[in-house]
Amino acid sequence: MLLIHGIRDQAHAWDRLAQEFQSHFHVVVPDLRGHGDSEWSKGSTYSYHEYICDIEQLVRQRELTDVTIISHSMGGTIASLFAGIYPSRVRRLAMIEPIGLYPPFLENDPQTRMRHWIASNRDLASRIPKRYSSIEEAYSRMQEANPHLRPELARYLTVHGSHQNEDGTHSWKFDNHTRASTPYDVPHNDFITLWKKVTCPVLIINSHDGYPHRIGQDGTLQHFQNASLFSVENAGHWTHHDQLDEVVSLLEDFL
Repeated sequence: MLLIHGIRDQAHAWDRLAQEFQSHFHVVVPDLRGHGDSEWSKGSTYSYHEYICDIEQLVRQRELTDVTIISHSMGGTIASLFAGIYPSRVRRLAMIEPIGLYPPFLENDPQTRMRHWIASNRDLASRIPKRYSSIEEAYSRMQEANPHLRPELARYLTVHGSHQNEDGTHSWKFDNHTRASTPYDVPHNDFITLWKKVTCPVLIINSHDGYPHRIGQDGTLQHFQNASLFSVENAGHWTHHDQLDEVVSLLEDFL
């Protein structure tokens, strides 16, 4: 079983869910490049191409076959594209609040995209990563950004998602450049083409109070050969944190 986290997240975000399946699966939980304890990219670009290549190398080097993938947010998008590129290597694919097709990116012309990307990277290069005076201040920021999180889980994710700087302050582990969208990534038409090539059963879990433009919304469900969609109440974007028992139950039935 391969668990793929979302943007500006970390492998430890899966710890509670991984414990539910470790007795039945060999669970592999990587930090994506630029996240957690993984190395940052050389330069300033993070793209689906690179993330997918990293996942393929991990699967190949670990000699993983017939893989079951559980994924969240951007990790779901990565997993869906991987499953379309290598359909014979994926046994089942579950996606929680996966990023879908965002209309604004479809409308921008090349000049707009390039200018936006260059300006974003110039801005990010000039920004010093936010430094919090204490782990408590970072924890408060985590709670503010994720109001559905229980306090003990917010603290756990803060401890594992941050590091202490030489001056005693704390910063998040992810690379700020992951915030910048690349001007030329996988085209949306290719998303649809690859989704149509996914042959394994697909489970999509979205939240009633989640983000817009998820896979499963905007007519995207029709592009998968064999997909089921469920909506979870009283949960935000991090559905597996907010309603763990319900998510585990859906996954167990699916697997």
